[in-house]
Amino acid sequence: MRAGFGYDVHKFAAGRKLILGGVEIKHSKGLIGHSDADVLLHSVCDALLGAAGLNDIGHYFPNTDPKWKNISSLILLQECYKLLKKKKFKIVNIDSTILLEEPRISLYINEMKKNICKTLKIKLSQLAIKSTTSEGLGFIGRKQGCSAYTICCIK
Repeated sequence: MRAGFGYDVHKFAAGRKLILGGVEIKHSKGLIGHSDADVLLHSVCDALLGAAGLNDIGHYFPNTDPKWKNISSLILLQECYKLLKKKKFKIVNIDSTILLEEPRISLYINEMKKNICKTLKIKLSQLAIKSTTSEGLGFIGRKQGCSAYTICCIK
């Protein structure tokens, strides 16, 4: 068994879509990034890559490569899954937490889980996604950005 940890953070900006877990969420602002800036999927990618002893997400999908510009992070997750399969790893479980003040995302979590489970070919019972606020503290509390933390176990 091997464990991995992932973290990602992006700033909010007007004129961008808010995508979390491959789901477009209605909000006045979205996250800034080279891809769709999906902090949840980026943290999942890094957790899985780390557990497998591989490089981080930026190594495989650099923000200097136009190939990855505005791409869906579900595609990045799919590519990470291929790297794990190549090394004969299987996912045991994934546990993620998204931090943001607004919007409330609890109604979107089941759809996020379905997207991730379909991409990684795992059962819904192998994935947990939670959300919380920063109680008004820091840049997240000031509604300037969003972050996500993920741990995973692979074998």
